[in-house]
Amino acid sequence: MPRSLVFRHATADDIDGIVALVESAYRGDASRAGWTTEADLLDGRRTGADDVDASIARPGSVILLAESRTPPPLLGCAHVAQEDGCGYFGMFSVRPTLQGAGIGKLLLAEAERLVRDSWRLPTMRMTVIDIRHELIAFYERRGYHRTGIYRPFPYGDERFGRPRRDDLRFEVLEKRFPMSALPCGDMA
Repeated sequence: MPRSLVFRHATADDIDGIVALVESAYRGDASRAGWTTEADLLDGRRTGADDVDASIARPGSVILLAESRTPPPLLGCAHVAQEDGCGYFGMFSVRPTLQGAGIGKLLLAEAERLVRDSWRLPTMRMTVIDIRHELIAFYERRGYHRTGIYRPFPYGDERFGRPRRDDLRFEVLEKRFPMSALPCGDMA
């Protein structure tokens, strides 16, 4: 784990690096160096410059970067947004060769701090492909729980990749922060 890990919000100058990082963490042979690969589930892109640019530009939305003061500087990223009175966490990526070193845990904690302390929202939500058992277990160890709410995978929309199987769907995971027992907006 780099001792000089710093966090900052992405700007338009970071778009190409973010796309490259996300793609390397989830798609193709490079992603197999880490444990978050989706290479056996999906082909095609995981994100694109258009998605990243829209996430940076949207009000109530940031792409949080985890960087090192030494090369390579960009080690991880996550999209954090305000949605329906809750925080939303997605596009979580760590360099495949550094996965398991604790960077992701620190990045997730920083995203939670932003949502809880800066935005004062009661809950963080995310969607995870429900057959990603190891990934869901990672989040459960950090206080997230499965809601039993499922969303369909967007088959036919190549912006989300080309599925290699026909049983993909997302499950909503969430974590309530102790500051509030009030629920967020509608999850439907």
